[in-house]
Amino acid sequence: MRETGRRMPRGVRMAQGLWVLGFGIGTVSHLVDLASAGTAVYAGFPAPVRAFWVALTLLDPAVIALVLRRQRAGVALGASVMVADVAVNGTMFATTGSLTALGMTTQTIFLLAVALTAPLLWRWFGSTTAAVGPTMQGTARPPTDS
Repeated sequence: MRETGRRMPRGVRMAQGLWVLGFGIGTVSHLVDLASAGTAVYAGFPAPVRAFWVALTLLDPAVIALVLRRQRAGVALGASVMVADVAVNGTMFATTGSLTALGMTTQTIFLLAVALTAPLLWRWFGSTTAAVGPTMQGTARPPTDS
């Protein structure tokens, strides 16, 4: 996490919690699918779609880890994942009718929530100066041109 010397405002904590909850639900959903169907998971769908859905099993928890560490990369990855997920799922829903309207609705609402809160998280995660972690501890900062 980033050291700020101050607490995150309530709205930022709520947005962060919303992202953790939403991507956590996605992670569990894909893990359950993989556990129940194994290598035949998402059979009947095109190979690229199946590969994308399996990849979400790793991407969703990566978003969670980055957002909990207050990394801007988590905001960028999370927004990208949700845009791609709703696009892929929407295409499958429209062309095959195999996904539920409820699932599409909840994913679209979560995409909107991500889009609305991403700027807040981006600003907050970029407003601090010192990162705690193996890549930043004890390293010198590069000189600036100013």
